[in-house]
Amino acid sequence: MSYSAAEAAYREVKELIFSGELPGGDLISEGEIAARMSCSRTPVREAFLRLEAEGWMRLYPKRGALVVPVADGEAEHVVDARRLLETHAVRAVASAPQARERLERTLRECLDTQRELAERGDVGAFSGADADFHRSIVAAGGNPLLDNFYASLRERQRRMTARSVARDPAQLQKIIADHTHLADLVAAGDADAFDEALQVHMREVHGLGGGRL
Repeated sequence: MSYSAAEAAYREVKELIFSGELPGGDLISEGEIAARMSCSRTPVREAFLRLEAEGWMRLYPKRGALVVPVADGEAEHVVDARRLLETHAVRAVASAPQARERLERTLRECLDTQRELAERGDVGAFSGADADFHRSIVAAGGNPLLDNFYASLRERQRRMTARSVARDPAQLQKIIADHTHLADLVAAGDADAFDEALQVHMREVHGLGGGRL
């Protein structure tokens, strides 16, 4: 699939933000991105304007574009929303053996992908695989409205995960270990234990405190 230069620049910069290559607080210029993409500044300017409208950047004339940091309290809100949706889905599949088995297979496949990406040290792709793992859980609940809402959290989740791994690379293996445990609890149909383990997992990975219960 081919994109216009502006669309390509938009996708490129957005991916850099979500993968953590452009951390919150960084000030970048149109020229830097144009040089990176071997294009003119015009499509980059259009991309920056679009990202500003979406809240990911703040533009300062003649100075550059600021990557907007994760807002105070945002991580807490994202974690709370994710916990409600994922636990609800696990409760839904707990009494449906076939759905539970399908979800378990999907989660094991996600884990295989995560291990490969962690071995390569590809944090950007890993953050995407991490988000896919958790969204698979919500999708298994069979409620398209909740699934669509969860999809709206994916970009924020990716950014948070990339930031956590950048802060502590050991988080890659911890996330995989936690995900393995969560997959085991899904297989067992233990929604209460899943809820508790999920809360601990998310709070510890994102440095929110109050992890171990």
